[in-house]
Amino acid sequence: MANNDKVIAEQVLEAVGGKDNVTFVTHCITRLRFNLKDNSLPNDETVKGIKGIIGVNRAGTQYQVIVGPNVDKVYKELCDLGGFKAEETINENLDEKKPFEWKNLGSIILDYVSGSLTPLIPVMLAGSIFKMLVAVLGPSMLNVLQEGNDLYTLFTFVGDAAFYFFPVLVGYSAARKFGLNPAMGIFFGAILIHPTVIEIANNGGDFSVYGIPTKLQNYSSTILPILLTVWIATYVEKFFKKHTPDSLKVLGVPVCTSIIMLPLMLCVFGPLGGFLGTYICAAIMWFGDVAGPIGAMVIGGLWEFLVMTGMHQVMISQMIMVFVQNGYDPVVSLGAVSASLAVTGMCLGYYFATKDKEKKSLALTNTVAAFIGGVTEPGIYGTGVANRKPLLGMIAGGAAGGLYAGLLGCKAYQLVPVANFLALTAYVGGDSANVVHGIISGVISIVVAAVVTFILCHKEEK
Repeated sequence: MANNDKVIAEQVLEAVGGKDNVTFVTHCITRLRFNLKDNSLPNDETVKGIKGIIGVNRAGTQYQVIVGPNVDKVYKELCDLGGFKAEETINENLDEKKPFEWKNLGSIILDYVSGSLTPLIPVMLAGSIFKMLVAVLGPSMLNVLQEGNDLYTLFTFVGDAAFYFFPVLVGYSAARKFGLNPAMGIFFGAILIHPTVIEIANNGGDFSVYGIPTKLQNYSSTILPILLTVWIATYVEKFFKKHTPDSLKVLGVPVCTSIIMLPLMLCVFGPLGGFLGTYICAAIMWFGDVAGPIGAMVIGGLWEFLVMTGMHQVMISQMIMVFVQNGYDPVVSLGAVSASLAVTGMCLGYYFATKDKEKKSLALTNTVAAFIGGVTEPGIYGTGVANRKPLLGMIAGGAAGGLYAGLLGCKAYQLVPVANFLALTAYVGGDSANVVHGIISGVISIVVAAVVTFILCHKEEK
């Protein structure tokens, strides 16, 4: 298998224009994500024709090659072939990025957010699983673990750690994405959640930096302040690297960068990030209160298209802030969970509709991959995009499940960043009716997607 992975890596690298055309490459759970000097060099059809490649996607400035569950092995071979350092930018090429254009602002922001959050999905997943165990095994449900029990306490602080220290984690991944010294990203994240900062925030927040007044907030679990900080710090560090004598760089660059960034981080980006985060969350909560069922239905129907374009990362960042500030999500998660399970239904419906043995085998494989493995992209691209009509079934299933969950007033109490059946544990944490209706919404998503896909495709596929 390793040899096959190497062949795939060789062909992909050649198809995207060779290593000299790559400024940055990383991967998520199923995709190789390239930042290329010249995005016109890769021919999408050529890349799709490589055996072992599921599809391609252009998301903003990023060129994505969809490999599947073995992407980490292909990525390792790719890094070996190209001499790339795993998940790090190729520093000598950073200055060769395309010039900034206002029309590309949205794509640039999306690429930054996506590249900073994607490497953290395993941490969010691990933390969410421990939080889910506390909810399921704790007094509110099965009552296997009591508050104060060592195992209960262990699972609680392990689950909380993934989100409490999020500024540190984001600081690291964002620094690697933009080319800042990763240790500086960690340092800035740690400053934001230092106990003294939190203590001052809890006591009113009044503080000054170099005499500049500010109001400190509790930045644990936040995203925007550290993202803004790392982004600007990248340019500050680059400036001091260029103008600091070599003999003083080891000490001078990090110290001078910190001196400049402290007022920006604590007086500008921190309050700004907190302000934006608060009002974005308030808007989502308002949308949920005013048009909850419709909002969940729309998100359920369109979520996988957000995934295909990479826009779901922006929604995920908002989901995190909503969870942190309110303890539950009444809109976005409902649609996201329903949409994820609708992929399973779409693949299952197509399995029964098609008479083509190869398509039937692929649809069954994609059904299992989505429902058990939580990997939906093979289904989206291999069954949905490849055959077009099944996508309508997926939309219908996601919308129906989201609408039901919204109408019944369901709330997601857990951030469960998986797309398999465990996504339904997002509803654990409230009363038993919330869990029951959440599960029913998932069943509706699967059944509606399967039935609509079958109806649309069975005559055509005979």
